[in-house]
Amino acid sequence: MAESAIIARVLATALDVDAAAWNTLLAQQSHPTPFMRHEYLAALETSDSATPRTGWAPRFMTLWEGDTLIAACPLYLKNHSYGEYVFDWAWASAYEQHGVPYYPKAVIAVPFTPVPGSRLLARDDAARALLVRAVCQWCEDENVSSVHILFASDDDVLTSAQQDLMLRHTVQFHWKNDQYSDFDHFLASLAQDKRKKIRQERRRVADAGVSFRWSRGADISAADWDFFYRCYERTYLEHGNPPYLTRDFFARMAAHMPEAWLLFVAERGGQPIASSLIAISALPSSTGSQKCQEFVAYGRYWGALERVDCLHFEACYYQPLQWCIEHGVVRFEGGAQGEHKMARALLPVQATSTHWLAHPAFADAVDRFLQREGAGVAEYLSELHERSPFKTA
Repeated sequence: MAESAIIARVLATALDVDAAAWNTLLAQQSHPTPFMRHEYLAALETSDSATPRTGWAPRFMTLWEGDTLIAACPLYLKNHSYGEYVFDWAWASAYEQHGVPYYPKAVIAVPFTPVPGSRLLARDDAARALLVRAVCQWCEDENVSSVHILFASDDDVLTSAQQDLMLRHTVQFHWKNDQYSDFDHFLASLAQDKRKKIRQERRRVADAGVSFRWSRGADISAADWDFFYRCYERTYLEHGNPPYLTRDFFARMAAHMPEAWLLFVAERGGQPIASSLIAISALPSSTGSQKCQEFVAYGRYWGALERVDCLHFEACYYQPLQWCIEHGVVRFEGGAQGEHKMARALLPVQATSTHWLAHPAFADAVDRFLQREGAGVAEYLSELHERSPFKTA
């Protein structure tokens, strides 16, 4: 590929990016997720969820060969580190102590979404490498302190490492469907104490008179979306913070990406009392062809208007896992952090982000820190794997 024939354009909004071209490029990646679809990223902006007002100033780096989009990524300029789930507050503090500005920084990520997947959309490895170089060069020209590619795919990590970006590892918890015929078959694979605990927790919810129903895609009614948002908003407010996502964001999801959502509603006495919203993959591409993808579910949001013992576990784990088994989902990703998920058979996996810092001395210090932190994460993963909830041979 002749680099002289490639044109880089930095666009100020997702609305300036051709949706079909973006989604076509996404469908070619090794690890596409619904959160990187143009509809999702555009909705974050137009709903006032990820905007300059909330500290997420969007930029979209695009590479063109003639009229063909060959590489692209979402790029947000940030003046804080909220909503990322890869924590760099200590880095920002060190910069401040030495009188060096850390913000604005650049984040290549899906706002508020700690789901691993392709971030650097490219037609091939050469275009992906050129995209990384273009982003770092642009940030250096604009006096942006750093670039952070969060929850990157393996392809993104490999390219980042080849371009001398630093790697940082963290731990998530994912469930794998081992071709279970039903929920009891799944339970039978667990150690006796874990199996007993799950049955007890499910029984407490049922004994409290709580039942569940689920709706998928266009079958989720406007009333159910409204109820879900009441639950979601309340969860954040109970922790003293406003929710990251607005009601309008979910309205746009219902209008433009309904096939990506699965809603569970808990009811007692004929009234809804709680809900959990799950995202699902295996979406058709914008070209109309169905790309063969893993059928994956992603635990995302939940909330309750009443307190019932073990309701959170039922709504966020057991109901979704039962649905996944019944519908052939191969993996359920439980999101960031939470060792308690292991008792529900979500096993630890490594997730990776990559980082470039413009300041040489800080880059060197962070690199040494990441080497120590990485050794600790590896040891932590090893310890977690020794505590498997499944039966031993």
